[in-house]
Amino acid sequence: MMKKILLGTMVAATLSVGSVSVATADVFVRVAPPPPRTEVVPEPRRGYVWVPGYWDYRAGRHFWVQGTWVRERHGYRYAEPRWHERDGRWVLERGHWSRGGGDRDHDGIPNRVDRDRDNDGVPNRYDSNPNNPRRN
Repeated sequence: MMKKILLGTMVAATLSVGSVSVATADVFVRVAPPPPRTEVVPEPRRGYVWVPGYWDYRAGRHFWVQGTWVRERHGYRYAEPRWHERDGRWVLERGHWSRGGGDRDHDGIPNRVDRDRDNDGVPNRYDSNPNNPRRN
């Protein structure tokens, strides 16, 4: 009997810990965030990515989080935090790093449709070295 009670307690504790981590994933609110504030973007820093400020939702109200530098992760692309409307509610997608794909040359065009990957002005089909901007 004691073993069953102990086992039931352990299972309940495990489930409650798992539900806490899931609850922090998305933020759903009925009130749209205010317009973004204007921030002065500092000069670029080598090895870092600028994350602009955004509205977070804490303790029942929108709260401004100032922009900051985060250390760059090679092979990853940073997606900024953003709000979007879904079924009459507002959802905050937290900032996160995503692997590969992305935009290798940072020209705003995804790699899968980029016609000039190295941004040297020569289309990839005519470029003998499409990933090297110093050679055609």
